[in-house]
Amino acid sequence: MLKLYYSPGACSLSPHIALREAGLTFDLEQVDLKAKKTKSGEDYLKINPKGYVPALKLDDGYVLTEGPAIVQYVADQKPRLNLAPESGSPERYRLQEWLTYIGTEIHKNFSPLFNPDAPEDYKKIAKQNLAKRFAYVDEKLKGHDYLTGAHFTVADGYLFTVTNWANFVQIDLSPYPNLQAFQARVAARPKVQEALKAEGLLK
Repeated sequence: MLKLYYSPGACSLSPHIALREAGLTFDLEQVDLKAKKTKSGEDYLKINPKGYVPALKLDDGYVLTEGPAIVQYVADQKPRLNLAPESGSPERYRLQEWLTYIGTEIHKNFSPLFNPDAPEDYKKIAKQNLAKRFAYVDEKLKGHDYLTGAHFTVADGYLFTVTNWANFVQIDLSPYPNLQAFQARVAARPKVQEALKAEGLLK
């Protein structure tokens, strides 16, 4: 059985959402990222030497890391659900474009905001960068329910996960109404609700 190694509310929420949207059977194993231990007492560095989440252990024992790779693997297990377009299609590359943009331009700009040792000047720059990225995404969402149109994909789960962090670092998303509407739309999805509840993020 698949096993997802996660930390509540971290970027591992993205593949967690993907797994539930795909209807795959999987186990959840929480990771203490400071101690590098799993809840069952395993040394997490032996599972994923990178030391961070997510990691997905496949049925054959192979461990896949990096969220954008994991969510595409998950989507490809159930192609009829269209959580990712067909491999090799122009639409698939558009999805990969979004996954890369979210990972490098949004996700990574949040990192200093969660780092207590990051200088305040650095955090200010990160927030300025995020404001530009949010404005870009807000414009792209105008007239669309999801990033690639009317259909939910794994890129939407990733965007929802990282933009949700704004709530924890005092970033106001009200200047971005399309992004806010997107967040509410994704949050209301039953499988997203399941994932949030399973991670203790929703009562």
